[in-house]
Amino acid sequence: MPQSHAWSRSTSTTATKSPSFWTTGRALMLTAFASSLTYVVGISDMGSFLNNAAAEAPAYAKKPQMENAVSELRSLLGEDAISTEDDDLQRHGYSEWSSVNIEQLPIAIAYPQRTEDVSQIAKVCSKYKIPMVPFSGGTSLEANFSAPYGGVCIDFAMMGNILAVHEDDMDCVVQPSIGWMDLNEQIKNTGLFFPVDPGPTAMIGGMVGTSCSGTNAVRYGTMKDNVVNLTVVLADGRIIKTRKRPRKSAAGYNLTGLFVGSEGTLGIVTEITLKLSVIPAETSVAVVTFPTIRDAASAAIKILRTGIQIGAMEIMDEVQMEVVNRSGFTKRVWQEVPTMFFKFSGTKGQVKEHIGMVKEISKDNRSKSFEFTSDAEEQKNLWSARKESLWSMLALRKGDEQVWSTDVAVPISRLPDIIEISKKEMDDLGVFTSALGHVGDGNFHEAIIYDAKNPEERKKVEECNIRLVERALEMEGTCTGEHGIGIGKKASLIKELGLETIGVMQSIKRALDPNCLMNPGKIFDMPGMAPIKTL
Repeated sequence: MPQSHAWSRSTSTTATKSPSFWTTGRALMLTAFASSLTYVVGISDMGSFLNNAAAEAPAYAKKPQMENAVSELRSLLGEDAISTEDDDLQRHGYSEWSSVNIEQLPIAIAYPQRTEDVSQIAKVCSKYKIPMVPFSGGTSLEANFSAPYGGVCIDFAMMGNILAVHEDDMDCVVQPSIGWMDLNEQIKNTGLFFPVDPGPTAMIGGMVGTSCSGTNAVRYGTMKDNVVNLTVVLADGRIIKTRKRPRKSAAGYNLTGLFVGSEGTLGIVTEITLKLSVIPAETSVAVVTFPTIRDAASAAIKILRTGIQIGAMEIMDEVQMEVVNRSGFTKRVWQEVPTMFFKFSGTKGQVKEHIGMVKEISKDNRSKSFEFTSDAEEQKNLWSARKESLWSMLALRKGDEQVWSTDVAVPISRLPDIIEISKKEMDDLGVFTSALGHVGDGNFHEAIIYDAKNPEERKKVEECNIRLVERALEMEGTCTGEHGIGIGKKASLIKELGLETIGVMQSIKRALDPNCLMNPGKIFDMPGMAPIKTL
């Protein structure tokens, strides 16, 4: 859908690590045992915890009430603003991107055009006790936008505009359904850009919901570091703004941080003020190959320890490089060996100095080749393998095959360990797997192609994912660095944080959403909720 460029512009401010105990063999033996034991214990404890909780189970509307609500929404917003077409419901309830899909679909899709429309939707849904599920890009990976208890899916397709750009303040106000790439294209003549860069189809609303990141996070931070304030519609239709527009504020609770990463479970974000950054004067891209993935990861740690201001630092294993070659999506043939991709930015002198330093450190860690360029077109060519990695993987699917993409994050010093151990396990899995990640901040991804119709194969993949998470937690890491929890990693979150911390989160949700209408069944379950049936 074409986006309006009628945004206002303002140019003034008026308003030494010891040798690791974890050998590959030791870690695989431990995690094979731990994943079977602790997951069972964790899930069992959670069930007991929820069953013994004092709060009542959510009571959602029955079919007649839902039909009344749809009729009322059509009268308020117009016939075209509400869809109950089967194809539309399927598109908003199922995703080939997701590691998990469910049987239930939403009962209707609402297409608001402004914050006030969303408030009206929330008031009607609150009146009839109907769940609400926000939707923007639809590319999340853990069933974050599925509708396990039915309800109304709120699609922001009609809210994809830039509302204001404040150049001197280096921020902008946008609606949820603008893509980050489209945003940068529209504001490029200001000399500014929005630095958070997940998948190319991601939109700002979903990026806020999962607190995503991307290749630039090592330099510019993740989504939570780049949001100034939010306009949020609460479950009962109230509209709030989390704070004003200065870069820093010590006024009250950090509500902005609370809603970023909450996956729509606390409220529906309708406007976002984003921090912008200056487009660097000079940029360069380097591609470096290594004999092993451990050599590459070790080089990354040493580079970070020097204090070099890296724009991005990515890693792809030999399998992922083969995948890119097989897909034919890039203009060149790549060496099928572990490869690191770097972005450098700054002044011309800084970039030259940093390239030289990275080249020396890479050489000390047995790099095989080092290629770099400052030419804009050549930079695109060198970076293309990293940019096309997911699409290349998806292109290799045959028949009923799907790609299971999962992520964890660990302290950077443990990155070589988790990559090496996980790659050994993936190689033994018997299916097509690859490893890649945002090595600059310890975020590691596995991508696995498997036959979705083969229960044994799916079980092996699920168990591999569980062991990856357990391994990350053993290393004081997290079950997800950027994909979010959704439905797919709720059990993992219990193991990571424990029941007391989950209980605090439940209390916050109960205070803001007492009837559990906001994207229910995501991140954690509330007491008495019916089990979710997955496909």
